[in-house]
Parts: sequence; structure tokens; C-alpha cells
Amino acid sequence: MATDMASAPAVQERSHECANNENESAKDENESAKDENETVQTGETETLSKRQRKRLLKNQQWEEQRELRKQKRKERKQQRKLERQAQADDGVEWTGKKRLRRSAEPSSLRLVIDCSFDNLMVLKDVKKLHKQIQRCYAENRRTLHPVQFYLTNHGGQLKQIMDEINKGWVNWKDVHVKPEAFHEIMNKDDLVYLTSDSPNVLQELDEAKAYVIGGLVDHNHHKGITFGRAQELGIAHAQLPLGSFVKMNSRKVLAVNHVFEIILAFLEKRDWQEAFFTVLPQRKGAVPVGQENKLGEEDSDEDSDTELPTSEKGTDSKNQSDSKQEEHKPLLNQSDSSERNTA
Repeated sequence: MATDMASAPAVQERSHECANNENESAKDENESAKDENETVQTGETETLSKRQRKRLLKNQQWEEQRELRKQKRKERKQQRKLERQAQADDGVEWTGKKRLRRSAEPSSLRLVIDCSFDNLMVLKDVKKLHKQIQRCYAENRRTLHPVQFYLTNHGGQLKQIMDEINKGWVNWKDVHVKPEAFHEIMNKDDLVYLTSDSPNVLQELDEAKAYVIGGLVDHNHHKGITFGRAQELGIAHAQLPLGSFVKMNSRKVLAVNHVFEIILAFLEKRDWQEAFFTVLPQRKGAVPVGQENKLGEEDSDEDSDTELPTSEKGTDSKNQSDSKQEEHKPLLNQSDSSERNTA
């Protein structure tokens, strides 16, 4: 009996051990099965994923076509080289990857932007003037007959904006930036202030003259100011012959860059009407004189004299809206244009 009682705990203990071993074994099998199942699932996902199959195929095709792409690049490079050689034979100057142009023939005509109205503008309008000046510089660099470009009375808010936003202006080529007034550095007999208030209509450009554009964006708050400045200084003044060639459904006030570009276009085309229609924004509804019946409804000319046609991108939405209206406000930049926008 004693023996049986002593052996009972041992049997029970062995029984527990066996049960534990079986449980552990079952647990291991379950974990192993789980791991295998996860592996299978993962493998299936990797093998069956449509996106991954497409990606793999795309990579294979990319590698297979590597030599073909290389050959195409060589062919394009050779083609560009042949085109440059052909242009050179035709007397066309290669000026970079993006643009071919004929050799420029500089004009002796001087175009001056009078920046003496700095204190009459709020910061937002000074920034607009800066963008218009940038446009003038760019257009003068790419035209066939670049003018002698001057910025006078350069300082104040305008210079501060240029230093902060466009530090590269100090490296601009073919432009004379002067802190002095234009009448202090040029002979008064050579000066002609362009202003839409002038009773004189400009018919021809005298390349011995210096034509002044008022650098002012004031939304028409200072009417007649550029005309008054010309009279005060005792210098000649005139307006572009816009009314003789163009009928518009909005005010005849041009942005600074518009006046600048019209003069550049005239120097190339020697035709005022063609020059006007090359530059004036289509949205202004400009038509040749005699075709007035084609004019549509007047569009808003708010801020017309202030904006430039391509430079307001990048400002806040309100400025963009203003710039779209102003930048395309055609008009003679004659001094009064300048009033509004400088011209």
C-alpha cells in the first residue's frame, strides 16, 4: 500500500509533464503553422500583387531600353549641333539652349524710366513697378534693336525691394542705373517725356533723343503728374499715336512695360499699328481704327495703369487679380500713362 501511495504522485507528476510537453508541442506546431501561413501569405502577396508585377515589368523594360535611350540622346544632341551650324551659316547667333536669335543691332535711342515718384506709391505698387522694370529689361535683352536703357532717380522703396527680391539686378547688363535725375545726366534738349496728357502726338522716333517714361503705379490717383513734371522741367513732351491706329474698349493708359515694348516693336517693324497690336493685350478689345464695330463691352480698367502683363504671378491672389486687370491696360505710356502706371 505504502508503495502504491508513493508511486501515485510520481505517476501524476509524469502525467502532468506529458501533458505539458504535449501542450508545448502543440503550441510549437501552431506557431510553426502560423509562421508558415504568414510566409505563404506574404509570398502570395509578393507573387500575386498586380502592382508589383507591373512595377517589375516596367523596371525590366527600362533596363532593356537603356541602350536605346542612350542612342536617342546622342541623335538629338547631334541634331541640335547640326541646327546650330545651319543657323550660324545663315547669320543667326546661338544664344542658349532655349532661344535662337539673329545678331542684335543696338539702337542709339535712349529709353528712360523716371523713378522719382517713389514717395507717391504704397509698397504693393512699388513691387508692381519693380516687376514692370524687370519685364522691360528682359524684353530689351531679347529684342533685335535694344535701346540704351536707363533707370534714373533710383533709390528709396524701389531700390530696397530690388535688393531684397532681386539681388541679381546689380549684375544686369546693358542698363544704366542712376541715383540722379534724368535731366541732371542728359541734355534737356534731347529729352522727350512720354505722357498721355500731352497735346503733342509722336509720329516718328528720333534715335538721337531720350524718351522718358514715368515710373509710377498709382491707380490714377495723381492725374497729370508726369505732364506737369515735363512742363516744370521745361522739356519736350508727347504721347504715342495710339488714337490714330487703335480703338479700345477701355482707358488709353498703358503700363510702363507696355510703352517700353511698343517702342522696341516700332524700332523693329517701323509701323505703329503693327507695334501696338504686337504688344497690347487682346483682352483689352483693341481693334484697328475703322473697325470700331468689333469692339465688345467695356471691361474693367481698375488698376489698369499699374500692372504688367506677366509679372504678377507669384503674388497673393488679390495682387494677381489686380495685376491681370492692370497689366493689360493698354495705353500710351506717355507721361500720363505714367501717372497711372508710369507711362
